[in-house]
Amino acid sequence: MKGKVLNQKGSFCRRNRWAKTEPRSGFALLNLLSETVFLPHAAKACEICDVNREFLLNAAFLVLVNLLIKPFYVFGIERTVQERVGPEQYGLYATLFSFAFLLFMVNDFGIHYFNNRNIARHPQLIGKYFPNILIIKSLLTVLYLVLVFVAALVRDFEPAIWHLLFFIALNHVFISLTAFLRSNISGLGMYRTDSVISTLDKLLLIAICAVLLWSPIFGDKFRIEWFIHAQNLSWGITVLVAFFIVKKQLKTPLRLRPNWKLMLVILKKSAPYALAVFLMTAYTRFDIVLLEWLAPDGRHEAGVYAAAYRILDALNMAGYLFAGLLLPMFTVLLKSPRYLSPHGVDSSFQDDKATLTNQTIQTNQTLSLLRFSLQLIWAGTVTVAVACAFFRTELMHFIYPENATDYYGLVLAPIILTLVPFSGIFIYSTLLTANDSLRKMNWLFVAGIVVNLVLNLLLIPPMKAMGAGLSAFFTQTIVLVGMMFLAKKELYLSFEPRQFFKITTFVSLVCFANWALYRLPGFDWVLKFGAAIAFGLLLAFLLRMINLKTTLAMLKK
Repeated sequence: MKGKVLNQKGSFCRRNRWAKTEPRSGFALLNLLSETVFLPHAAKACEICDVNREFLLNAAFLVLVNLLIKPFYVFGIERTVQERVGPEQYGLYATLFSFAFLLFMVNDFGIHYFNNRNIARHPQLIGKYFPNILIIKSLLTVLYLVLVFVAALVRDFEPAIWHLLFFIALNHVFISLTAFLRSNISGLGMYRTDSVISTLDKLLLIAICAVLLWSPIFGDKFRIEWFIHAQNLSWGITVLVAFFIVKKQLKTPLRLRPNWKLMLVILKKSAPYALAVFLMTAYTRFDIVLLEWLAPDGRHEAGVYAAAYRILDALNMAGYLFAGLLLPMFTVLLKSPRYLSPHGVDSSFQDDKATLTNQTIQTNQTLSLLRFSLQLIWAGTVTVAVACAFFRTELMHFIYPENATDYYGLVLAPIILTLVPFSGIFIYSTLLTANDSLRKMNWLFVAGIVVNLVLNLLLIPPMKAMGAGLSAFFTQTIVLVGMMFLAKKELYLSFEPRQFFKITTFVSLVCFANWALYRLPGFDWVLKFGAAIAFGLLLAFLLRMINLKTTLAMLKK
């Protein structure tokens, strides 16, 4: 079966209009597909619908749970904390948080990505991996804390703030532990449990901070140290809960007896993930550290930047949670070699019709899930980001009534638009990670660091926080485009003009609608902002960015 790749399309499942096959060889392959796929395996091919349905149900549950809790935390708790302590004190906290986060790679070492991927493929290994990785995490924690304070000496932070740095670094330790524990939970397919754990820390933090912020006992005495210690407590409890959930899944008693050979293998295999974590962290967290360092009134500018970035962080939760949900799914779908290559059919499958059939279905499941998740997340992020960019000044005055100025709105515009490329990066980086394309993806992150550093050095001195925001937007856009080309090359994805036209049309119409609504006289900005969001979501359904008929069919199934 030799022949050049053809771009013919066929549908395995009528209920899923976007689940298209792409058999790409000669007539022999087309005949083989007709014999082995379209007739005897049509029912199995409908697993494409099942994969999308599973993702949709878990994503809906994940987003719903987070929508009920995290927005209140970000805009009710965290915003109030900044209003109480002021932009300079909060700017110091944000700087120290990002500074400690730059060394997060040492603490995490990519272990939770490695573990998620491997447990999803081989769940029976959890009893072997779990105790040894716990020992590794303990050793890495000690190394991480030492390096944080060595870096603080080099940066010449004043000793008076070192206690804040320690407890902030401790939060990163808890965050890393929670990520590792959750990787076991999601790797075992317990997606809804993972969704609950993902919000537990915020739920606890809301309860603790509500008492500290609004109880008459404490009054207006709130300090940034209280916020940090409340995070310590909430993250610590989350770690304990997640630990006992994982422990319950072990079939043998937990014994912390180090297997040094296995631990070295785990560290070696986690190293590419660790480098990816470091590089991605570096080009997303350099902004605020450099801003505090380079701007004359650095801590105040860092506070303004953090106020705008908080909105991006709140909205970015969807992309982060989607990535955590998609990684084990993509991993399972990509666990076998692809049967197609850019030059035709893999010879190892030429004489095995059943294997060819399975690989065809598996490839289409992956492509369908990628397309479905991208359309779903961009339908929301483009709608919200563009609306926030147009109504930026009103939004910042509404959220920060005591401290906000029009300058806050200017800083928000480029930062909030970063949501769009950011959400795409979450999806593509997850796909490339599942495909073992880490080395090439890391080179993209290196390029992102160089671009981000150069832009920050050029833009921060004259434009301060606004310059850092522009740097973030252009860096994320460049990295996303690079990931799209890399995914196309690594997974042999074909360019889809129809899909490109649909997304371009959607973005253009959303921008025009927001411009028209913003200039519309005689209405309160809140009504116009709500109308902009509603129009974007309606347009997403009309253009089938979200296919209502297929979505309802999945949910009813």
